[in-house]
Amino acid sequence: MAGSRPPSRAPPPPPPPPPPPQRPFDSAGLTQQFEQLLRTRRLNNLTDRTRSRSGSPAPSEQRPRSSSSGLSTHHQPRPDAATTPSYSSLRNLPKIPSPPQDAASNRFKNFLLTLSVTPSKYENPGLLDEALAVIPLDRIYAEAEEESQVLQAQAASMEGNAKPQWGYQDCVIQALLRWFKGSFFRWVNNPPCPQCASPTIAHGITPPTPDEAARGAARVELYRCSYGQCRAYERFPRYGDVWALLQTRRGRCGEWADCFSMLCRAVGGRVRWVWSAEDRVWTEVYSEHQRRWIHVDACEGAWDNPRLYAEGWGWKLSYCIAFSNDGATDVTRRYIRNPATHGADRKKAPEEVLLWIINEIRRLRREPLSKEDRHRLIREDQREERELRSYVVSALATEIERMIQPASPSTASTAAPKLPARPTGAAQWMQARSENGVGEPGSDQPPREGH
Repeated sequence: MAGSRPPSRAPPPPPPPPPPPQRPFDSAGLTQQFEQLLRTRRLNNLTDRTRSRSGSPAPSEQRPRSSSSGLSTHHQPRPDAATTPSYSSLRNLPKIPSPPQDAASNRFKNFLLTLSVTPSKYENPGLLDEALAVIPLDRIYAEAEEESQVLQAQAASMEGNAKPQWGYQDCVIQALLRWFKGSFFRWVNNPPCPQCASPTIAHGITPPTPDEAARGAARVELYRCSYGQCRAYERFPRYGDVWALLQTRRGRCGEWADCFSMLCRAVGGRVRWVWSAEDRVWTEVYSEHQRRWIHVDACEGAWDNPRLYAEGWGWKLSYCIAFSNDGATDVTRRYIRNPATHGADRKKAPEEVLLWIINEIRRLRREPLSKEDRHRLIREDQREERELRSYVVSALATEIERMIQPASPSTASTAAPKLPARPTGAAQWMQARSENGVGEPGSDQPPREGH
């Protein structure tokens, strides 16, 4: 038709909007959200509990009593006062220190009180002089100065006001650790024969002589030469006196930790002697530079590697108690980051009793101190408690992250490096105790080595 226009086409639909970019997963943000959630939940529970205790009953719960002429009043059964409340009602309550009431808790209290005396021998002025006499101070201080300068140069090359990773005193302890393990102390499985130097075979336990007992040997291991024409015997006293260890310079982890802790104290470090219920002891040294306690295991040459025992050796740990001249602290959370995997049952005493024992040891140790020193130690305790709690929160955040984003095979291979197995000790002993990084810990374990 003339003059008519062709029908117009509808405009094409607009292209769909691009998908919003995915935000990268923020582990730090998840940790903050988790901490806020815990704080909010605890506050709500405490608020509800306070209202239920102090508030008056609701009007619906107030019922008039029936008269004597009416029907008999129906009394609701009262809950038994001795009934233990459920765990769910107590898990958010703070632990209240409670003195031991049963025989097992009293035994644990006496045992820990006995162990708490161990660091006091590191304050003997005569032993400190003896310890300084065996340390090559020129070598130690020269290595520490060189390492400190390297760390300062590395910090200066970084942007911002970065500070060195370790301070000079930390470098002194690290240099002392290298010398102690490499040149001074010797690990002993079976001591060699004193006459022909042949290997020996364990022959049981024998009572200590008066001289051995005077030097702190509670027991003596007896070994016999394996060479048929010799058959000589060798005694191995397990000395607990540091002066005797400075002379013999040999032993197992108990002697290593005892002697090394003494040497650290001699060069001015603040030390802790850490006892584990799984038959292991080691040292902690306080870093003034980082304002925290540093794990040091002289046997393994380990520095600031607290996850070594659980994640490297496959141990399940229950109690790790650190003793110093200023008190005691339960530091288990520093060495176990995942209690479900690496934690063992804590059955020696209730947690409230353990808290009471630790507070009692602190009271005994800090009573002679000045008010300023006691306040300083309280601030250190509070700072360490925040550090130990942060390990728990970090472990929970890591587990949540794994559940949300399972690791692929490529990322799993680049995850945290596998911690080393135990390098010291006999191979058969380590395999039986599952300290070689393989196998299930705790299975087919031989008698303990007594540190």
